[in-house]
Amino acid sequence: MSLMDESRKKMILSFMREDIYRPMKFRELCGFLNVPKSERENFKEALDSLISAGDIVLTEQKTYRIPAPDVFTGIFSSSRRGFGFVSIDGRKDDVFIPADETGGAFHGDTVELHIVHESRDEDRSSRKAEGRVLRVVSRASEEIIGVYQKSKYFGFVVPDDQRIGRDIFVPKGKNGGASDGCKVAVRISDYGSSRRNPEGEITQVLGMADDPKTDLVSVMRAYSLPEDFPEEVLNEAQALPDSIDGTQAAGRRDLRSLMTVTIDGEDAKDLDDAVTLRVENGHYRLGVHIADVSNYVREGSALDREALKRGTSVYLINRVIPMLPQKLSNGICSLNEGVDRLALSCLMEIDETGKLIGHEICESVINVSHRMSYTQVARLLEDDKAYDGKYDDSLEMFRQMKKLSDLIRERRRERGGIDFDFPEAKIILDENDVPTDVHPYEINCANKMIEDFMLMANETIAQDYFWQELPFVYRCHESPDPDRIQKLYMLIRNYGYYINSHKNKIHPMEFQKLLGKIEGSPEEMFISRLVLRSMKQARYTTENLGHFGLAVSYYCHFTSPIRRYPDLQIHRIIKENLHSKLDDERIAHYRGILDEVATHSSEAERRAGDAERDLQKIKKAEYMSGHIGERYEGLISGITSWGIYVELPNTCEGLIRLESLDDYYVYDENECSLTGTDYGRTFRLGDRMMIKVAGVDMAARTVMFEAYDPEDEQPQDGDAGSAYEGRRHGRKRRN
Repeated sequence: MSLMDESRKKMILSFMREDIYRPMKFRELCGFLNVPKSERENFKEALDSLISAGDIVLTEQKTYRIPAPDVFTGIFSSSRRGFGFVSIDGRKDDVFIPADETGGAFHGDTVELHIVHESRDEDRSSRKAEGRVLRVVSRASEEIIGVYQKSKYFGFVVPDDQRIGRDIFVPKGKNGGASDGCKVAVRISDYGSSRRNPEGEITQVLGMADDPKTDLVSVMRAYSLPEDFPEEVLNEAQALPDSIDGTQAAGRRDLRSLMTVTIDGEDAKDLDDAVTLRVENGHYRLGVHIADVSNYVREGSALDREALKRGTSVYLINRVIPMLPQKLSNGICSLNEGVDRLALSCLMEIDETGKLIGHEICESVINVSHRMSYTQVARLLEDDKAYDGKYDDSLEMFRQMKKLSDLIRERRRERGGIDFDFPEAKIILDENDVPTDVHPYEINCANKMIEDFMLMANETIAQDYFWQELPFVYRCHESPDPDRIQKLYMLIRNYGYYINSHKNKIHPMEFQKLLGKIEGSPEEMFISRLVLRSMKQARYTTENLGHFGLAVSYYCHFTSPIRRYPDLQIHRIIKENLHSKLDDERIAHYRGILDEVATHSSEAERRAGDAERDLQKIKKAEYMSGHIGERYEGLISGITSWGIYVELPNTCEGLIRLESLDDYYVYDENECSLTGTDYGRTFRLGDRMMIKVAGVDMAARTVMFEAYDPEDEQPQDGDAGSAYEGRRHGRKRRN
């Protein structure tokens, strides 16, 4: 976004806030503000942007005005039971919207609402503010993905997203040739009303709903994930060189003589970070070398615009939707073994206690000596003869890396950094996309080494640029809201645990101490998740707000510019600063665009995460559909008024509905428990429970379990696993 756009918006808002302003239509505004015809399209875009942000509203009379004092704009989130909530920017709590007051809003829509009554702490029956939707400001999507159900003269599309509580009516002649049971994309032409279903036209048949290969394309379409790159972008990529020559390397720090390694997953192809380590005079010289993507993706180019639009690469089990074309992501930018590559390096000096005592940032040229996997490095550290001397030249460096990693991790623990240990699923698909295995992804010492080194580089870069007072994009993680801390406190005290807070604020050390106390206990998994849910979601900002989870005052994302746009963005700032090109004009330029970059990148990250989780839920349900009737032991991971969620050791989760239990159970929300009225049995979070796989509801992407008495029948050994004893699982970081 240009400075001119920002200036235009400020001018519009200033004008509309004047006492003499009366709501005007578009043509009236253009005439009153002397907007020339050549600028009217840009002027309209500025108005639309202000509407989307909730700063102004467009009335039913097509006039523009500032929202009334008791009218707010926010994002509507619906539930499968019809009611919903609206989140308003700057407001701590969401506003509850009853099912008959949603005003036809769909999940994700931007709405204008009136708050009927505010929340009152003393009124326990009205804990949340309640409102009604006055109108939909803008739709989140004009296209819905679902399953087509055909009748003689018309049809319906049942949305995959069950938060859309109404089927889409498809008139005769608008079904796009879809047959009954097809997965389709339907474009909404009429959003309906409280008495009338939405109406639409099928624009594409994606495949049969029961075909596993349809799952991927359905998720991609549902989340508007781009499949192909525009021709202009591919042409720019194709014009880039395949290798580095002397001209490109000129003026850079030559680090090609250093023992340099990449350590990634076995299947990784977009290698954007490499490391070097030397020990001199008892100090560690750690080099974190990051692919210099900004050397090839120039600001404002077609490649840059597309990368910003995508925001991040998306990892969908066996498919990657990359942020950059393969020519860059797997080619000239990827730090492949044995070839010269351009990098942006953070060279750090760390003392014998793991404390950073000096650093330098420079443009460099490197040559990776070994492309290693986490498994290989971990095995080498356990058995130095594992690969018949193939890696003898780097073995001592790996040993020193392990020592340094332990020091860094201990320092992070001492300052209060929170280290979660959740099971991350590894899903194996066959050539037809049918899941053949689901198990926890193994995290070893090599994963932790690289994680520690990347965290240190990110923190170092952020601190450096904060004190230079230059425009920057930070990765922030704010302190939890006091009400969430209070709810967490109420839940964990039922298990004999406590946390201390001061003036409604909590230090991350309290969470770390709690996680230490529960380690190895039956309730470890679910209390860890309660802690995670009590915290806010990390996001990108231009203001340095610190990172609560890592217990650091400065943090950014610097280490993955191939797959994250914020990293690419700050690389440009760093390089311009290194070349003394950040004059007043460039600083003003960055201050004008970075808020939009941060906001868009945060939204793109959330979209990617939702898509990844959605496809995993589908494939886990498909996998468990092949294990119906089998019996396992799991842990209770969730308790609600409608049932009990149980997680198996393979990370698959299922629901036991209350009506399937042998008693009438009363739900206690404060203690998150269910107690039977006749037999007195109580189910609590973290309890072990024997279950039988009863079925799978693919529409709801839910595995259905039944409880059974282990005294009557012994559990069978199945692929889903049978015990949690002694198992600890890793996780994929999104710090």
